[in-house]
Amino acid sequence: MVNDTVGDFIVQLKNAGMVKKATVSVPFSKLKLHIANKLKEAGYVGEVAEAGKGAKKTLEVTLKYSSGGAHHISGVKRVSKPGRRLYSKVAEIYPVKFGKGHVILSTPAGILTGEEARQKNVGGEQLFIIW
Repeated sequence: MVNDTVGDFIVQLKNAGMVKKATVSVPFSKLKLHIANKLKEAGYVGEVAEAGKGAKKTLEVTLKYSSGGAHHISGVKRVSKPGRRLYSKVAEIYPVKFGKGHVILSTPAGILTGEEARQKNVGGEQLFIIW
C-alpha cells in the first residue's frame, strides 16, 4: 500500500528514466494528471495520456531524453511529506539549482511551478523539487 502517491509518482519517473524506459504507467488520479501536465510544460516529460476506464484507469507518461540519451530528470526531492506538510509564502519561494530546476507547488490557483506562483503572487504547499 502506497501512502505517498505523489512521492511514488515522481520517483517512478526518475527511476524509469535511469533505465531508459520509453513510458511509465501509473494508477490515475487528478492530482497526478495535473502534476504530469505541469512537468510536460516545464520540459521534463513528453506526452501525457489517460488509458482505461473506471477503476482500471491509468496515466501513461512518455519520458523525454536528450539527443545524447540523457534523461531530462536528473533528480527529484520530495519536500512536503504526508507526515510533515511544508507551506511557503510567495516571498519564501526561491529558484532551484540556480534556475536549472523547478519547485512544484499546490496552490489555490492549482498546481504551479515556483516562477508561476511568484508571477501570480500566490503561495502554497511545496510538493517537490525537480532538476
